[in-house]
Amino acid sequence: MRAIVVHKFGATPELADMPVPEPGPGEVQVALDAAGVNPFDLKMADGLLEGKMPTDFPMILGVDGAGTVSAVGSGVTSFAVGDKVVGKFLTAPAGHGSWAQYATVPEDATLVKIPDGITTVAAAALPIAGLTAQDLVDAAHIQPGQTVLIVGATGGVGSFLVQLANIAGAHVIATARADATDQVARLGAAETVDYTQARPDPHDPSTQVDSNIVDAVRATHPDGIDVLFDLVSTAPAFADHATLVRRGGHAYTTVWAADEQALTERGITGGNFESKGRGPELSRLLGRVAAGDVVVPVQMTVPLETAPAVLGAGSARGKTVLAI
Repeated sequence: MRAIVVHKFGATPELADMPVPEPGPGEVQVALDAAGVNPFDLKMADGLLEGKMPTDFPMILGVDGAGTVSAVGSGVTSFAVGDKVVGKFLTAPAGHGSWAQYATVPEDATLVKIPDGITTVAAAALPIAGLTAQDLVDAAHIQPGQTVLIVGATGGVGSFLVQLANIAGAHVIATARADATDQVARLGAAETVDYTQARPDPHDPSTQVDSNIVDAVRATHPDGIDVLFDLVSTAPAFADHATLVRRGGHAYTTVWAADEQALTERGITGGNFESKGRGPELSRLLGRVAAGDVVVPVQMTVPLETAPAVLGAGSARGKTVLAI
């Protein structure tokens, strides 16, 4: 079968011919139609899991995947051949991921059936980004009328976060380039801060000052905000953005940029965040998509063979999905 692999940590991902994995007892084999692309995939290739999880080489990359159950091992009761499924293809030992024509996963891993009306392409874009966004909104206990700032709103997680925070009743402020204003507004952002442009000095509108997220938000929300979700910033920038959050509020970073003690001292809950969402949470999110409440922001769909180039292309708006 065709797969995208690395032969060691730090190696360049490449297309390879790999054996088709057979399901063992309690395992499900999935013929994959589509696989999501996430920043985590490149981190895996570079060695994020080294020393943390046993890994088989050549390591097949990819975590998010969707397709059809093509075989089941003995003892499997939750799935049958022909079921349309989506899930996370990362269990120990790592290296048997979703960027391949087939993958196996334990029945009790994060794997769920896809509701009618959702394509495998849309489903494959959900697990990491969608679950991270849903878990963040749940953790912050967003209440109607609260003000939420999302830094990095046009990426995969951010695109879901804007929608889910809006559904929760928040007044959403999104950071985005000017040409993405309409995009985030359609997803539910009430305000957009263009972090790339100079803006009028609030004390002298005839002059321009450098773009600054903190100044821009403080100009329109002088009393501060309730929740910060920062998906992209370095530690100094995250600390700066967190000064906007009122005492008793929440501030989360998905890139582990928080000084959690400093947040606690200011009466702010949150810090470095890692999604723990599994099957039940993924099913809940799929239900929202099936109901039309959440749009899956697939930016582009590309062939499996182009995955190495996609990994090196940098961040994109929305989600990129590999067609297998």
